Amino acid sequence: MTGQVLSRTRIPLHRNGIGTPLAMILGSCLSLQFGAALAVALFPIAGVLGTTTLRLAFAALILVVAIRPRVGGWTTAQWRAAGAYGVALAAMNTAFYAAIDRIPLGTAVAIEFLGPLGLAAILSRRRLDLVWVAVAPCGMGILGAESLFGLAHLDPVGVAFACIAGLCWAGYILTSARLGAAVPGHGGLAVGLVIAALAVAPMGVRGAAVALSDATTVALAVGTAVLASVIPYCLELSALRRLPRHVFGVLLSLEPIVATFAGWVMLHQSVGPLRLAAITLVIIASIGTTITAARPPRAGAPSQA
Repeated sequence: MTGQVLSRTRIPLHRNGIGTPLAMILGSCLSLQFGAALAVALFPIAGVLGTTTLRLAFAALILVVAIRPRVGGWTTAQWRAAGAYGVALAAMNTAFYAAIDRIPLGTAVAIEFLGPLGLAAILSRRRLDLVWVAVAPCGMGILGAESLFGLAHLDPVGVAFACIAGLCWAGYILTSARLGAAVPGHGGLAVGLVIAALAVAPMGVRGAAVALSDATTVALAVGTAVLASVIPYCLELSALRRLPRHVFGVLLSLEPIVATFAGWVMLHQSVGPLRLAAITLVIIASIGTTITAARPPRAGAPSQA
């Protein structure tokens, strides 16, 4: 059923061009991961739940003021799409922040990516796409090999949270696709962020209140909201309207690369040869998927999901 819904909204890449949506995803990756690195500074003050609440609440406020979504005429289906998106967003952000509070940013994103990677494999009908999808898990495995060889320790609780975040990420991709199809513009995104903030607030309001007592932490929270929510979610929602869903998921394999770089630059997290090898494999998978997805289908061939 999900595949049927997504296939009806597919837009051929060869007609509209892949350059613009690819640039959107690259911009989203950079903004999101540097925003995540910035959020780590809030953890000692607001905690994971408080930081998540601040990020979503400020992002929701910014978008509601900027977009002013008109929800008076929304249908039940539109509200359901926004609600599902908001819940997926809240769960994904909470689990991800709990993960990067315990394990390195790049490693957390690499593990988290198994969610959208699995979604890409399920939705793909092109054999060559599946070959490229099979390359990416090799990179994911190498990123975790440091722990197996005793070169680095990974907190098992952090790994578990990263796995949960991956499942939620797959849900985020599906729900954001449905939201983009149901609600034109970015009004659905603004409402979805409000729902996400309300979902997390009961658990994070105490930590958020502590952070709001200081002007510096307020500025840090606003910066996190803009970099980690407003910019990337707007770009991703726009890209989802231009890319097939499985291609969108695999292109997000750039996330571990950017996250590792952001962790190295902002959090001083080391990057060893095994991690560099993993990044190379992920780059190969991303480039291969992009090239094959950009080829026009044969005449009379069925549309890809």
